[in-house]
Formats: sequence, C-alpha cells, structure tokens
Amino acid sequence: MALTTPTPLAYTGRCCTGTRVGRGGPARPGRARRWQGRILVGSGLALLPWLGYLAGTLPPVEATAWVTLDVLEAVALLSAGTRLWRADLRHRAPAAAAAVLLLADVCVDVATAAPGPELAVAAAMAVAAELPLAALCGWLARRRSA
Repeated sequence: MALTTPTPLAYTGRCCTGTRVGRGGPARPGRARRWQGRILVGSGLALLPWLGYLAGTLPPVEATAWVTLDVLEAVALLSAGTRLWRADLRHRAPAAAAAVLLLADVCVDVATAAPGPELAVAAAMAVAAELPLAALCGWLARRRSA
C-alpha cells in the first residue's frame, strides 16, 4: 500500500473570495455577463419605487407581506447582478433565490388577483417581466462559469 500526498494548492495571495483568479488576475466578465448583470441590477432598482407604491396604497397587513417579498427579490437581484459584473462565481446562490422568489410572486399575484382587469394586469406582468426574469435567474444559477 503506497502513501500519496496530495499536490498542494498554489497560493494566489487571495483568500476564498469565490472569484476566478488566473495569471492575469481576476477574470473580467464577457459582454453577455455584463448585460445580464445590468438586467438584474436594473430590475432590482426598478423594484425600489414599486415598494413605496405598495407601502402607500395597500392596507398595512397586505403591504407588509408584499413589501417584504419584493425587498427580498430586490436584494437577490441586486446581489446576483453586481456579482455578475465582477465575474464573481458567487452569483449563483442569489440568482437561484431570485428565481424562486419571482416564481412565488407570480403564483401569489395570479392567485390573489380579482377577476377582470386586476387578473389581466397580474398575468401581463407575469408573462412580460417576472417569468422571463425568473428564467434568466434560474439559467444563471445553473451555469458554473461567470
């Protein structure tokens, strides 16, 4: 029985940051990743005025639930988007969280909407914005590279 020693890891001068480090330093994100990061950050920032609208127009109990859900979505989108900009491999967890939160938002929006114009708006927002964004986040969460 032979004893083998594992090859020691090369020290790069960085502690476990989750970023890719090669010969030239941290990896730079490609054009597609920068655009995906911009989409996520823009979506997260777009939720901020929406939070104020919800807080001001809904009854307090409903406002608390909806604002909390949308704050969690915004945090996950902003976190994943900024990490994509920096080519940080840790974008996957917040992207997965954003995908799940967006899907939950769609389900609750459509399920609680009153028949008529309210349901039409909920369905339009789901098809035009929330489901495509959830699909992008899910796809980004499954990809290994930044």
